[in-house]
Formats: sequence, C-alpha cells, structure tokens
Amino acid sequence: MDDATLVSRFQFAFTLTYHYLFPQLTMGLALLLVILKTLALRRGDERYNTAARFWAKIFAITFLMGVVTGVPMEFQFGTNWAQFSASTGAIIAQTLAMEGAFAFFLESAFLGVFLFGEHVFSPRLHWLSAVLVWLGTWASGGFIIATNAWMQHPVGYARLPDGTFQLTNYWDVLLNPWVVPEYLHAISGAVITGTVVMAGVGAYYLLTGQHLDFGRIFVTLGVSVGVVASIFQILPTGDLEGRQVTASQPVKLAGMEGLFHSERPAGIVILGQPDMARQRLDNPIIVPYVLSFLTYHVWTAEVKGLDTFPQAQWPDNVPLLYYAYHIMVGLGTFFIGIMALSVLLLWRRRLFESRWMLWILMLATPFPFVANTAGWLTAELGRQPWIVYGLMRTDAGSSANVSSANVLFTLIGFAGMYLILGLLYVVLVVQEAIGGPVTEAEGPEAAEGLTVF
Repeated sequence: MDDATLVSRFQFAFTLTYHYLFPQLTMGLALLLVILKTLALRRGDERYNTAARFWAKIFAITFLMGVVTGVPMEFQFGTNWAQFSASTGAIIAQTLAMEGAFAFFLESAFLGVFLFGEHVFSPRLHWLSAVLVWLGTWASGGFIIATNAWMQHPVGYARLPDGTFQLTNYWDVLLNPWVVPEYLHAISGAVITGTVVMAGVGAYYLLTGQHLDFGRIFVTLGVSVGVVASIFQILPTGDLEGRQVTASQPVKLAGMEGLFHSERPAGIVILGQPDMARQRLDNPIIVPYVLSFLTYHVWTAEVKGLDTFPQAQWPDNVPLLYYAYHIMVGLGTFFIGIMALSVLLLWRRRLFESRWMLWILMLATPFPFVANTAGWLTAELGRQPWIVYGLMRTDAGSSANVSSANVLFTLIGFAGMYLILGLLYVVLVVQEAIGGPVTEAEGPEAAEGLTVF
C-alpha cells in the first residue's frame, strides 16, 4: 500500500473518530430527552421540563459540533478516495443523500422547535417535537449504518464491465441483513454514552451537594435506562453481530480473537498479547469452549484461525484489531457491572448516599466514548484489506493524483482546527454543567444581573 493511501486512511480514521464523539452522545441524549418530556407531561412535574431544557442545551452544542466535524469526511470521498467514489457512487450516494435530505433535515428542523418553541406550542406539541428530534437522530444513524453495511456486506448491485457498481435494488441495500445487527449495536452503544454521561453529571451534583433534586433525577434515569442498554449491547445485539461476522467475515473473527490457528473446541481469550512473528498469543488467559459456543452455539464447534486464509486477506493490523475488540468487550462488561450495581443500590434506596458508587459513576463518564471508538475500529480494521468487502481492495479506492504530502498537510490542519473546536466545546459544556439546570423562575433573576451592550 502506497504512502498516500496510508496517510489518507489515517486522515479518515482521525476525522471519523473525532466526529463520532458527538453523534453518539446526541443519539443517546435524544431518547433521554423524550423520556424527560414524557415524565413532565404525565406527572405534571416542572422539574422534568427544567431537566429537559438543561440537556437540550448540551444536545444542541454537541449537535453543532457533530455537523461541523462531519462535513470534512464527506469531502474526503472526493479528494482522497476518488476511485472508490467513482466506482461505488451509484450506491453509497443514495444512502448518504437520504441521510442528508430526510433524517438530518427532520432532526435539525425540529431541534429548533424543541429549543425555542416551549412557550409557543402546547405541551403535547412540544413533546412531539422531542419525539421527532429523536426519530430524526436515529434515522440519520440508520442511513449511515446502511452505507457502512453495504461496504461490509455488499448486496443489491451489479458490476459493470468498467468495474463500477450499479444499484439494482435500493431496498436490498436498505434491508441488507448486515444492517439490523450493526444498527442496533451502534444505537445501544450510543444510549450507553447518553446514560453514563447523564448519570455522571447527576453523581457530580450529589457529590458536591448542589442541584440535589436534579442530581437524583439524572442518576435515576441514567442508571435505569443504562442497565437495559448495557445488557442489550451484549444480548441480543452483540451476539447477532458476532454470528454474522462468523458467517460472512471469518478472517475478521480470527483477528479479533487473536486466533492464529484453527481450534476445535475454541476457548475465548480474556487477556493475551499477539505475537505476529511467532503467530501466537503470549501469556494468554483462556476460558475453554466459550468461543465455540458464542460463535456457533455448539460447545465443540471448530473456529477457523488466521492460518486458514491467505495472508493477503488478513486484516493488515491484527494487534490493533485484537486490542480494539478486547477494549470494547471489556468496557461493555464493565458497564453492565456498574449499571446493575447502581440499580441494585437504587432499589435498596442507598444509591444517593453511596459516595463510592457516585464516584464510580462520575469517573466512568469518558469510558463509553472509548468503547464506541474501539467498536468502530474493530469493524473497520476487521474489514481490511477491503474497502468493499471481497470486491474492492482499499488501495484500489484511493485518489491516484493526491500525494501523501498534500494529505498530511490537510491532516495537520484538521488536527489544529479540531483541537480549538474541542477546547471550545469542553468549555461550553463544562460551563453548562457547572451552572446546572435553571428553572424558569430563576431565569429572569439571573438575567437582571447582566449588562447588555
């Protein structure tokens, strides 16, 4: 693989990883906003409306960051990956256009209604705007997943004599069997992010003795929805993802598990370090039979190792794939543990006084972002060396007339710009979090102290 392609891959990985820090939070918060507005409507408790307004501000700031950081990725299809775009544009342009024309429009339009229409529309219509923001946010993720799913498992196409791909059935692309498991797994991961962030902010309020009512609401809602999302992340979505990878991308499975040689039965590796020179795992801690059962639901099934496949078809960075996968799984297990323990303490009416558990919830706030990033790395590193799995290799998709120096120059520019944007985002969100939820009665009083120039 030439230098320009490698740097282009790194640039896309950098911009995608940075960008996805924001949509995963908005997709998670969108559901929680609907729940808060529903509780406000059903219970007639203004605290839930105040809580919804507080999180809507953080949602809006995060949404804006997601838009700004998402634009450069689409430009890269034309600048860095021109051959891929020319070959597959008839297919991937359909799903990306649908995302922009329908889902993004729905999300952004009704976000404005939700942010500024509380005193214009009735409570039920304002609740409906929250629902439509949620649907738009999740639909946007669905179209993006459909695009990625086609690259992982191409369907509904015909290959023309010049090598380009022609769309033959749009519904086959949208209903690709790869879509549902990948979508549900990504969405549950996003919900985990939203719930852990909400619970973490609530834990901070309880630990510092401020905004106590809202701290209890945030912790209660965060851990209650979080435990469901954490379990759902493993079963059924994680199981469905694992089984489809086993059936369609067995070489990815071998790389994820660090399985250099086929085994019958195969155990699952908890810890170990891939040694590519000797093609083995160093210092492995293995639970026997479990991998065979998880992949085939048969305790003694054979699981194919990397040695079964030509080395040219191996993922080109097996150690990074292995570590990304194990970080994802390890953190997913951690979320189940802390959320289940929190719910148990909540049920026993001891959570709000258990400072050690509140500390865990607060300090856990960054980890869903790490887990979701590791999950995307697993999906994309495992697809290599294919940009369209089994049909088009990654090095055949890059732009022929773009030098590595040009790509590196823009990468440095993106890094500098994203650093400034990231710092600004952190300042704005931290400022909102420290200020806390403000009731309507407090708003005018606070405004009296401001001077308008």
